[in-house]
Amino acid sequence: MATTKRPMRADAQRNRDAILTAARETFQVDGVLTSLDGIALRAGVGNATLYRNFPTRDDLLAAVMQTSIADALTEADELARTLGPREALAEWLKHLTWQLRIWHDLPYCLAAAHHDAASPMKPAADPLLTRTGALLATAKASGDATADITADEVYELVLALSWAVDRFQDDEPAARRRVAMGTAGIFA
Repeated sequence: MATTKRPMRADAQRNRDAILTAARETFQVDGVLTSLDGIALRAGVGNATLYRNFPTRDDLLAAVMQTSIADALTEADELARTLGPREALAEWLKHLTWQLRIWHDLPYCLAAAHHDAASPMKPAADPLLTRTGALLATAKASGDATADITADEVYELVLALSWAVDRFQDDEPAARRRVAMGTAGIFA
């Protein structure tokens, strides 16, 4: 017997939305390892309300990331549609690295989720790995990428690079150059 999820009450939905907005703003300023109680305070709700909606930090982070991931996947589709395989993969790696560095410690959280099948962030992060794999496969098929490199290896490299380029918060061209240098070995 299938069960349907009841819609949230209007006040509960407002609280959830306020928590997500406060979390996104707080993560951008203080990083993803910031105080959850501080996020609840900023959202104007009690910490019990935050934990009822998001039992763990990873649950909250995964929910906040959903919009950003949807936007990133749309960007990947556009790159694949408008650029050749080599250029599409190279631009995706630069774009993804730049996006992941936005919130301090996000690469660390994604790396941990990548190796933990039970992580609440796994469903949020897996589409990034899948899209990386698709772009890599297309680049391999065209002879533009080294055949023995895996999508997991490339994704892990992007996570490491996003941590490394974090210091370039206000200098995207410098960060993109570092990513190009760091990923050069992927290309044939």
